[in-house]
Amino acid sequence: MSVRNFHLPGRSPVYAANGMCATSHPLASKTAVSILEGGGNAVDAAIAAAMVLGLAEPQMAGLGGDCFALVKLPGSDEVVALNGSGRAPAGLSAEALRAAGHEEMPLHDAVSVTVPGAVDAFCHMHASWGKAELGAVLAPAIRYAEDGIPVAPRVALDWREDCGVLGAAAQGFFLPGGQPPQQGQMFRAPRQAEVLRRIAAEGRAGFYEGEVAQDMVSALLAAGGSHTLEDFAATRCSRGVPISGRYWDVELLEHAPNGQGATAILLANILNRFDLAQHDPLDPWRAHLEIEAAKLAYDARDRFLADPDHVRRLDHMLSGDTASALAALIDEENACKLMLEQAAAVHRETVYLCVVDRDLMAVSLIFSIFHSFGSGIASPEFGILFQNRGAGFSLDPGHPNEAAGGKRPMHTIIPAMLREGGKVSTVFGVMGGAYQPVGHVRFLTNLVDFGMPLQAAIDSPRCFWENGKVMLEQGYPGAVRTELGYMGHEAEFRDRPLGGAQAIRIDYGKGVFEGASDPRKDGCALGW
Repeated sequence: MSVRNFHLPGRSPVYAANGMCATSHPLASKTAVSILEGGGNAVDAAIAAAMVLGLAEPQMAGLGGDCFALVKLPGSDEVVALNGSGRAPAGLSAEALRAAGHEEMPLHDAVSVTVPGAVDAFCHMHASWGKAELGAVLAPAIRYAEDGIPVAPRVALDWREDCGVLGAAAQGFFLPGGQPPQQGQMFRAPRQAEVLRRIAAEGRAGFYEGEVAQDMVSALLAAGGSHTLEDFAATRCSRGVPISGRYWDVELLEHAPNGQGATAILLANILNRFDLAQHDPLDPWRAHLEIEAAKLAYDARDRFLADPDHVRRLDHMLSGDTASALAALIDEENACKLMLEQAAAVHRETVYLCVVDRDLMAVSLIFSIFHSFGSGIASPEFGILFQNRGAGFSLDPGHPNEAAGGKRPMHTIIPAMLREGGKVSTVFGVMGGAYQPVGHVRFLTNLVDFGMPLQAAIDSPRCFWENGKVMLEQGYPGAVRTELGYMGHEAEFRDRPLGGAQAIRIDYGKGVFEGASDPRKDGCALGW
């Protein structure tokens, strides 16, 4: 295991023997560790941290959002996949949207709001596997909602840049004094504290029924939605098993659709056909291969992924034969303009935290309101900010992901784990919307091909193909941009970094946990 250069800025990995967490905010990490120290398990700690993150990073997550989780049960290597994504209201109609002139789902509109699924999923996780009382699990978030939580630097930047989407009601809750809060300023959400108290006392009914549900439904109807109390009362998460694929001798575990985890597996399978390790990690050839493979994997995603009840050809997408056929389309030296047209012949016939406890229960959890500040719509009484996950639907007639009432859209958020020698070895996730499958595979290949330590695998510069351009993080040398241009790519440097990641590795031989957290965010890994 290489040691970082202590002459240079950077982060050391965190080691602990009794439990570990990694989140994108220090107070959420502290909350998780406190729950573990108090006798709670990884599920309790993950829920507690997630609820704090909904207040610490309200542009990213909150009560009006969705979640997905992978839960490794203690005493075994069984992994449960929990789908906490909400469904569209029964009244949603793609045909009506097309008739109104829409070619795509609108981003900041009540029709893009699916029923929030995270609260039901958290209550289900707690009832199934939690140890601590639900009131104790939610107590830290209630305290921060009432007393306030200081706005962290990266959060302040995002808040300032993205708050323009907030509607009138949302502005009253999320723009104190009419302005985005500054770095270090206290942010309070006392009405959300009341919602959390009701969930602590009544479970999911405190959110999906009664006054809170009525507040949400009334807000959405006023904004032009078709949501009903029945839509909220019917919300239920679902359990399943993860899907997986191998990259050399490492198994990548992902959540099944409607998340985009299959995209990460296909991308890893394509790159498995090349020897990435023969070049430097920042070599333009590696970036080129990753970009070209990502084009193919995302094309497959957009063709096939949808609600689990409607997804088609998942086995084809996960097949090694499919990956080989797609890899053969890649020119290793030049960007290919015709590649996606050729891919059609191959295919014929969408905040992250992790916790591990002393009993080796592990939780990989991602929690989101989709776009920054979601739909921009908030309920007037309790200030619940709604996601805009329905923007992930297609309006193409007959598409498996076509918008419809009671259906779950394709999601970008995906938790992950790695398994080596039959044992779960690493719990990780990479935030960043559509970037997440590429982020998963970049992290995986950093570990496997380049032997990077956990923290270095997160720190390493990233790139992504966006809107027809290769967007590089500023950690890349300028020469890489130039070389990619020679290969036929239009490349630019991004203003903001790509996503954020958290990871925990279980060292079975030493009996310790290793935690790492992304410097692109404000958070940290903590253990005890």
